Amino acid sequence: MTQGAPGAEQARSWPHAAVVYQPVKTQLSLLRSTVGRAEARAGWAPTRWYETEAHDSGTGAARQAIADGASVVLGAGGDGTIRAIAEGLGHTRVPLAIIPQGTGNLLARNLGVPLGDLAAAVEGAFFGRNRPIDLGRMTIVRPPDAEGIEREDEHAFLVLAGMGLDARTIRTTKSELKRRVGWLAYVDAGVRTMVKDRPLNIHYSVDGGPAHELTVYTVMIGNCGLLPGGVLLIPDAHIDDGLLDVVALTPLGPFSWLRIWNKIGWENGVLRKSKVGRRIIDLVNDTKSVNYLTARTYALSVPRPEPVQLDGDDFGLAIAVRGVVDPGALIVRVLPNWLPLI
Repeated sequence: MTQGAPGAEQARSWPHAAVVYQPVKTQLSLLRSTVGRAEARAGWAPTRWYETEAHDSGTGAARQAIADGASVVLGAGGDGTIRAIAEGLGHTRVPLAIIPQGTGNLLARNLGVPLGDLAAAVEGAFFGRNRPIDLGRMTIVRPPDAEGIEREDEHAFLVLAGMGLDARTIRTTKSELKRRVGWLAYVDAGVRTMVKDRPLNIHYSVDGGPAHELTVYTVMIGNCGLLPGGVLLIPDAHIDDGLLDVVALTPLGPFSWLRIWNKIGWENGVLRKSKVGRRIIDLVNDTKSVNYLTARTYALSVPRPEPVQLDGDDFGLAIAVRGVVDPGALIVRVLPNWLPLI
C-alpha cells in the first residue's frame, strides 16, 4: 500500500481524495496525471494512493482511506475491485467514484459512468454530486467441513449475485480467454456449461415466507439489471428503490433457451427501447421461462454444493444463500448528465 501525504496544515483545511487501484488493470501513470489535473482545479490537497493486495481486493484499502480522512474514494479496477471497495465504504457516507478499468464494468454501466473516458470519470469524482444507492448483501452458507460444521460469510454485491448456470459459467471461464476477449469469454464458458450441465433444483423463500420448490437454469438476485452489450436482464430494476429484483431462468421444453433469449435479448434489449415496441410486448403472452419477482430478502438452498457468483466473481461453493437489500447504504459520485449505458 502506497500513499503520499499532504502537510499537516493542508490536511486540516483542505479535502483530499483517495485512489484505491488494482495494479494489474490500472494505467497508473495516466491515472495519476489525470487525477492531478482535476485535483488542482478543485483546489484539493494531494490525493493519497492505495494499492490493492493479493489477499484483499480493496476492502481493507478503502477502510484505510476512510481512516486517513478521505473525502471521496476513487475505485480503479474491474467489477471485483469495485465490489470490494464498496464493501468497505458501506454506511460510511464517504462517496465512491468509479474509474472503470475492467471487463464488464457492471456498476459503471448502470450508473452511466463513461467507459473509455478517463478524464470524464475523474471529473465526476471531484465535481460530481452524491447519490445514495442500495447495497445487496449476501450471506453464503458453506458446505459442512470435515467435522460437520457449516460456516457462513457475508459479502456485499452491487449488481447481480447468482447460483446456477451463471455461477457455473464464471467458475469455468478461462482466465486467459477473458483477458483476450473480455466479457465475451463468458459466452464460451456458458455454451460449454449448457451442453454438459443439468438444471438446478432449489428451495426458495421470499421475505421470510414459506419455502417453494423450483427447477431452474439459474437464479440471479439483482440490485440493477443492465449487462454488457446493452443486455437488459432485469428491465424494472432500480438501484435505489430499497428492493432486490430476482430473475429465475427456468427450463420449459426443448426450446427454453430460445424463449429466454427472445425475452432478454429481443424484448428487453430491443422492443422496450421504443413506445411501439413496448406496445408489442403488451400484446403478446410473456414467456414463462423468465420469471421476475421483487423482495427485500430472498433465500434459497440446494441439495448439493453449488458455485456462487457476486458481480461476476466466483465466491466458491455453497449449500444455501440469503440475499438482503441494504437501502441507501452506499454513496456514489456521479455527474448529472450521465445516463445508463444502454
